[in-house]
Amino acid sequence: MSPADEESGPAATLAEPVAAFLRYLASEKRHSPRTCGSYRDDLNRFAVWVEHLPSPAWRSVTSHDLRRYVARLSREGLGGRSIARHLSAIRRFYEYLLREHLAVDNPALDIRAPKSGRRLPKVADVDQLNHLLDATPDDPLEIRDLSMFELMYSSGLRLSELAGLDLQSVDVRGGEVRVLGKGRKERLLPVGRRALEALARWLDVRGAMAPDGENALYVSRRGDRLSTRSIQSRLSRWGISKGADQRLHPHLLRHSFASHMLESSGDLRAVQELLGHADIATTQVYTHLDFQHLAKVYDQSHPRARRRGNRQETEHR
Repeated sequence: MSPADEESGPAATLAEPVAAFLRYLASEKRHSPRTCGSYRDDLNRFAVWVEHLPSPAWRSVTSHDLRRYVARLSREGLGGRSIARHLSAIRRFYEYLLREHLAVDNPALDIRAPKSGRRLPKVADVDQLNHLLDATPDDPLEIRDLSMFELMYSSGLRLSELAGLDLQSVDVRGGEVRVLGKGRKERLLPVGRRALEALARWLDVRGAMAPDGENALYVSRRGDRLSTRSIQSRLSRWGISKGADQRLHPHLLRHSFASHMLESSGDLRAVQELLGHADIATTQVYTHLDFQHLAKVYDQSHPRARRRGNRQETEHR
């Protein structure tokens, strides 16, 4: 399938049913123009490929043909999610063709996309996080913000867990925080010294912002519980104002907590408990992150692993 073929588009015998299907989605199913556009792009790409089959007709496409098409998409660099979207569009299109008696079966019914490689979470560098968290807050709102960010990184809290904290959730003297996680499961977590110091500074000024009877640990300028959206916005703003070299967001702090803990301790079960993961397989993604780091160190350090260019550079020092 050459670029010229793709530019010319599929033959009319293949294109007309696609156009009719798109009209059906827009008028009867009330799909948005954006959704219809996605279906159009995927189906037109498939139609150009079908046009080059020995029997270029919708009713002639077999599951074997479709598997070859999936393999073609994979070779062209599409990931599992993108291929799954293509297959979903084709499956839906054939449901329409069957209804209109333009096909005798749906070749996409039993076809599955290849699994995508799991995307590894980004992690902040320890030195950069130390630099950002060592910054001096300029006003009571920044004192609050620093307390939130210290606590999130210290204990690996989810954004929703942080926003849901009440005054009684934290035991400053005992160095513990009690959080309500997914499935309303409660867990007790240790809080580090720096996070406790930041929390104490926040509690000293909180009374000037929170009205009597407000139970939320972290409150907005108006005195009500701080929303998750506001926490995200404040963290991003903190990163910009304090000179972060990457965008700061709550999950970055949680991921960094998990990776740094695992790198130091090697105790996967303990990290699972701290994060509140029901399945250890969810936690194991951080072992991949840690291995990537180790592999990088190995490649840069081992004399039999270094690239030729690195060896030559070493020899000339």
